[in-house]
Amino acid sequence: MPARTDSTAGPRRILMVAANPATSPLTGWPVGFWWAELTHPYLRFTEAGYEVLIASPDGGALEGDAFSDPSDPSGYSADDVISRGFIASPPHRDLVRATPALADVDTDAFDAVFLVGGQSPMLTFRGDDRVTGLVPRFLSTGRIAAVVCHATCVLLDAAMPDGTPVVAGRTWTGFANSEEDVADAFAGRPIQPFRIEDEARRMPGTNFIVHGAFRPHAVRDGDLITGQQQHSGAAAADLVIQGLGR
Repeated sequence: MPARTDSTAGPRRILMVAANPATSPLTGWPVGFWWAELTHPYLRFTEAGYEVLIASPDGGALEGDAFSDPSDPSGYSADDVISRGFIASPPHRDLVRATPALADVDTDAFDAVFLVGGQSPMLTFRGDDRVTGLVPRFLSTGRIAAVVCHATCVLLDAAMPDGTPVVAGRTWTGFANSEEDVADAFAGRPIQPFRIEDEARRMPGTNFIVHGAFRPHAVRDGDLITGQQQHSGAAAADLVIQGLGR
C-alpha cells in the first residue's frame, strides 16, 4: 500500500502498537508500556484529525510502567498532565483495557505505524516477528514507520524484504547509555537485559546518534522516524504529521 497523497481519501490512520505486560527477569518487577510515549503522540495525532488505533501483539488489557504513571508514589512522572488526563478519562483509558491483537488488525489500512516504548518492549518486542516485521512492511510500501525509546530495540534486527537491515545507511536514535545510567542509578541496579546504544554502535553501516539525556530528540531518515526516549514521543509524532500532511 503506497502512502496516500489525496487529502480527500479520508482522515489519516495511525496504528499505535504498545507492548503487552511482562515481568522483568532482572528485577522481578511488572513492566509494560510507557504512558507518555502513548498519550503524547496520541494527542498530537488526534489534534491533527487523524484516526488512531491502539493495538498490541497479543491483544487484551495493557499496563503502563509504574514510573510512567503520574499517580505512582515515586512521583517520577507526576508532572505528566497529558497522561494524567488520558488515564482519568474513561473513554481513553478503555483504549488500553481491550486492545486488538496485531493478528486481527489489517495493517494495510493504515498510513503509518508508531511503536510505543517502555520496559516491556525490551523483553517482548525484540525477536517477535509480529512486531519487528511491521517496520519493514510499512517502509517497503512507502509508508511511515515511527519507533520511540526502548521500542527501537526492534531496529537492531528488523530487515527489509531483500534482507538488508532496516537501519542500513540510515541515521536513527534510541534510548541512550547516558539515560540507562540514570535509570539504573534510580533503581539501584541494572534494569535492562541489554543496551540499545551499545548494540547499535556495533552494527556496521548505520549511524546511531543521541542527544542530551532526557531531552526531546527525534530523527527522520526517509520514512523511518525514531525518538530517543519518553520526552521525544511528541517530537516523533510531529515528524509523522509532517511526513503525512493533514
